Amino acid sequence: MSPLTLGFITEDNKFINIVNLAAMVLLTARAWSRVFSVQSTVAGSSRLARRAASTQTAPAPDDGWELVVGLEIHAQLRTGRKLFSREISEPSRKLTSGSPLSYDEDANTNVALLDAAFPGTLPVIDPEAVRLSLMTAMALGCKINPRSTFDRKHYFYHDIPPSYQITQHYNPIARDGIVRFEAGEGGVQRAFDVGIIQLQIEQDTAKSQTVGGEVLVDLNRAGTGLMEIVTQPHMRSAEEAGAFVRKLQGLLRRVGSGDGDMEKGNLRVDANVSVRRPGAPFATRCEIKNVNSVRFLQQAIEAERRRHIAHYEGNPGVPLKQETRGLNELTGETYSLRSKEEAEDYRYMPDSNLPALALEQEYLQILQDGLPELPWSTVSRLAKTYGLDRRDVETLVHLDEYAGAGAAFFEEAAGGDKHLGKKVSNWIVHELLGTLTKADKPWSPDIVPAALLSEIVTAVEGGKINGTTGRNVLKHVVSSGSSGNLDSLLQELGLASDSTGDLDGLCQEVIAKLPKEADKVRKGNEKVVMRLVGEVMKMSKGTADAKRAREVLLALLKP
Repeated sequence: MSPLTLGFITEDNKFINIVNLAAMVLLTARAWSRVFSVQSTVAGSSRLARRAASTQTAPAPDDGWELVVGLEIHAQLRTGRKLFSREISEPSRKLTSGSPLSYDEDANTNVALLDAAFPGTLPVIDPEAVRLSLMTAMALGCKINPRSTFDRKHYFYHDIPPSYQITQHYNPIARDGIVRFEAGEGGVQRAFDVGIIQLQIEQDTAKSQTVGGEVLVDLNRAGTGLMEIVTQPHMRSAEEAGAFVRKLQGLLRRVGSGDGDMEKGNLRVDANVSVRRPGAPFATRCEIKNVNSVRFLQQAIEAERRRHIAHYEGNPGVPLKQETRGLNELTGETYSLRSKEEAEDYRYMPDSNLPALALEQEYLQILQDGLPELPWSTVSRLAKTYGLDRRDVETLVHLDEYAGAGAAFFEEAAGGDKHLGKKVSNWIVHELLGTLTKADKPWSPDIVPAALLSEIVTAVEGGKINGTTGRNVLKHVVSSGSSGNLDSLLQELGLASDSTGDLDGLCQEVIAKLPKEADKVRKGNEKVVMRLVGEVMKMSKGTADAKRAREVLLALLKP
């Protein structure tokens, strides 16, 4: 029995009135003759915008007003192919893998017939998109709908070739989730919950941009699978909204359902913002569309908060006009896109080509059992088990999102030792990551193996080597790619550890080399002893223990 029942994925799915190849090329050339080619300009503007945003500081909240924020998030599914564009190959009658996803490629190069809305093409859903959406919904604590349906959202615009978008408006795949925040988590000031209204599967639009009065359209993105995640208006500051988005990014990456990369458009956020007097009913909300970074999101929310308050204080009793707004990333202010005095009529209707999506309970249980430990659970567990600072643990878990094995790397190096775990955490966060940054290398758990880091930390804590020697070993391994255990690396660097006898002899040698300084210490000026310690460290190439060296020198010089 198949764990996932998709009644419309059958060998009978086929194109009606197959379009002749020559006609397809001709129609495509006529309909999509304009190439979307402004990538370098957009990239340059983005760099300027980031610099401008870095200079912005959010003012303190105005007394007597409460900010209310809800989010609509569109997260691209990490399937590698588009949502509905799988096709039947003739004459084998087998499903093809579908049109691939693409980023930063030549415009209109990854386009299936369905993406361009050619007559007679039929949608065939990708089961992987369903699986990843379900995993995400479960991680968000949502109730899974065992029978969901697809609808058509109708509107006419350049970025939607068929003039409708396939989505799940009435009967989505999941509803009623919750994301919890503890005070201090992600920089928020209070403990609160964010309710998830629904999670639905839908297809993305194409990219369009008006340049010189003409609309340029790129169909590479058209038909990409999205999860739309709609929250309750439970956030009360720009910082809370930013913390929610960052937490969702971590969830998507841990589950494997999405990259959450806002710069590449893999995750886009619409923010619904209003203000009210505490305890009063909700006031008019305005929507800020397509914000592409957490920093810009917080900037846009803060700009709207100021604008709403200025309106109500300057026009008592006058409602704010409801509208959709955009963010000017260079100025940090929002601007009007269109009025929303009345709800837009999208003429939703059931999609006639996509029957209901039926999910078997056995399949859902398999997915539930396969959920990984979620990032915030990892943070809480490590902080409690090892007594670590929460911010350091969040840094470790954040490493999981990119090259993986941040938390697992730490646990392997700590070996379950609570005392050693604190030291290992400090070495990873403050020494290893700093060394990698200076070497301009990305994080990877393979550059300095966990076993070697554990050896270094244990040796420093046991007095076998000092911290300077440990840092030198790290720098050497990071820069040269050398491998081996600690002893072999110390020999390779000529940094053999010092025994007590070696240190005594080295101190006596320094006393003989610096007789004036030694005589001052004999006469009671102990401050000068640090000059002698510095010489010991120099002659030992940093391998000596400075604290022990000071003790030995004072013992040798005191009458």
